[in-house]
Amino acid sequence: MRAVLVLYFKYFLLWDDDLATSIYHTFVALCYLTPILGAIVADSWLGKFKTIIYLSIVYAIGQVAMAVSAIHDITDTDRDGKPDNMTFHVALSMVGLLLIALGTGGIKPCVAAFGGDQFSDSQDKQRRTFFSVFYLCINGGSLLSTIITPIIRAQECGIHSKQSCYSLAFGVPAALMVVALLVFIVGSGMYYKAEPQGNIMLDVCKCIWFAIRNRYRHRSKQYPKRTHWMDWAEEKYDKLLIAQIKMVLKVLFLYIPLPMFWTLFDQKGSRWTLQATTMDGDFGALVIQPDQMQTVNPILILTLVPIMDSLVYPLIKKCGLNFTPLKRMTVGMFMASIAFVCAALVQIEIDKTLPVFPSAAQSQLKLLNMGNNPITVQLPGNETTELPGTMASLDYFTFESEEIMVSIGTPAVTKLVSLAMGKRQTLLIPSDLVEEWLMTDDLTSKPDEGKNAVRFVNGMNMMVNVTTPSVNFGLTEPFYYSNYSLIKSGTHTFTLWSDTQSCSFSMAFGFGSSYTFFIGNNLFSDCLKSITVVQDIKPNTASMALQIPQYFFITLGEVMFSVTGLEFSYSQAPSNMKAVLQAGWLFTVAVGNFIVLIVAELAKLPKQWTEYVLFASLLVAVCFIFSGMAYFYTYIDPTEIEAQFKKKDDEDDDDDDQKSKPQKAEMEMVKRGSVDSDD
Repeated sequence: MRAVLVLYFKYFLLWDDDLATSIYHTFVALCYLTPILGAIVADSWLGKFKTIIYLSIVYAIGQVAMAVSAIHDITDTDRDGKPDNMTFHVALSMVGLLLIALGTGGIKPCVAAFGGDQFSDSQDKQRRTFFSVFYLCINGGSLLSTIITPIIRAQECGIHSKQSCYSLAFGVPAALMVVALLVFIVGSGMYYKAEPQGNIMLDVCKCIWFAIRNRYRHRSKQYPKRTHWMDWAEEKYDKLLIAQIKMVLKVLFLYIPLPMFWTLFDQKGSRWTLQATTMDGDFGALVIQPDQMQTVNPILILTLVPIMDSLVYPLIKKCGLNFTPLKRMTVGMFMASIAFVCAALVQIEIDKTLPVFPSAAQSQLKLLNMGNNPITVQLPGNETTELPGTMASLDYFTFESEEIMVSIGTPAVTKLVSLAMGKRQTLLIPSDLVEEWLMTDDLTSKPDEGKNAVRFVNGMNMMVNVTTPSVNFGLTEPFYYSNYSLIKSGTHTFTLWSDTQSCSFSMAFGFGSSYTFFIGNNLFSDCLKSITVVQDIKPNTASMALQIPQYFFITLGEVMFSVTGLEFSYSQAPSNMKAVLQAGWLFTVAVGNFIVLIVAELAKLPKQWTEYVLFASLLVAVCFIFSGMAYFYTYIDPTEIEAQFKKKDDEDDDDDDQKSKPQKAEMEMVKRGSVDSDD
């Protein structure tokens, strides 16, 4: 669903880029904050099995709400040109997203932990295999969704007009969620269902608070020093609970640097996709759209997980190296930083191919001769330009003033032309220079989603309609121009017609270009020669294949960091706090999403590649910190520690029983009268 969510915000709800991005990252952060609630409910009240069922229902309802919110025809507008009833649809979308965040967050810590519960303490190898298969399944679904959901969205549907079918893109996941829930319920009889241990989270919070308060209360008095600050809770709480809390806090302390990894990782769905919109997706036999480049990640996951588990890790072990889980996670973080260095290098190559757009203090102007005869043009600060008939200047002229004097023809006709600062414009020069000179607003950025922007300038004295199988450009008035329309890459056939006359021509498009087609006077007598193609923005030339190395390194980092982290969190968690520790792991993802917004907002770097280098540098610094923390970490066996405390408690109970035996015997003798009660 996330694959099309930003597009839904931008093109259906008509939000701007900043608002769409902010709401998107806020939603993702909520999805990884709510696991704390799910863990509390699972460990303290319902148990993992029931929590998964109930919150999956909430999840499905949220998806249905999103699907219903997208059933709307945005061509029905009010006086201000805004869609009618949009407030209702925005509100329903937000409710749907909140339900989805609650549902997905609630089941996230439970599913992995519930799977781990199915294995006994002696099945470490099988449990490790499960977590790998579990991650493979997640990424198998990710691969399918990244391919299929954009295809579903691209289908045309609508009440009165054809538009992207977001309702179907949200509705299909809703239906599949219901199917998945039914399959899970059918297997109920095969599962081991651990009973909830009571409100363990509340007990943990009370115990920690008592330890802190007790230590603070006795800070200035002569009391025996405690080995650990949690030992100050021994006066009130069970030693087993204190030991379990120590285990959890020890792991949570290690989690502090981890959000920085997710800060980089989650940008592959935003920054890297935007980067792909400025690249060429033509791979020869295969043409990739910018948002489909994300499929490289799950494909590599499905490939690398079995290779790492069955080949790389065993080979490292045979070499005598102790490649512990924390060492794997450290290397994974370093791989992610390398990925962003690769992204920076790719961005530098892209920047070489991008046009130079005007700054806020500049304006750019292109000339288009609509007449059949050549003309001479004199612009301030430039040499006299010879412009052939029905032709445009090759490049834009740059000015740093709001008004310029333009002289055209012989004898010269001079006019004062007003320019828009920070914009590109095209001056349409009519054949009769005395007539009005039109000025068009051109694009000052690459077209969205790697598409191509196309418009028509009508140089005929009659209305011309332009259509393609996918786009209707509508009627263009005589000696006027149409708005830009976006078309995908590939070959498109344009049909131009007026009354009973028509002609067609075809043209192949790449990615991210902008064209102005000038329609000459002899259109219906010589179609091809009467169409002048003016290239305003060149198509992307940097191949999307350049992104493959960065996807490889980020995926390699994910395999070593995320898969290992899930297993590590489960193995180091006490038996009654596994879902809570899983929630703590997922919480690091939420923090990572907030860091993206904070760093990007504070840095405000002028070049995108410098931002990539900044994130890579931050992760390398965090990597060194984490490696130092991992060096001093001691691996534990929670089951063994819990067993020791339980055994000690049993022995203490036996000692108490032994001590109480003489007292019991004496009481018995008193009852029988053999011993004086006063004695």
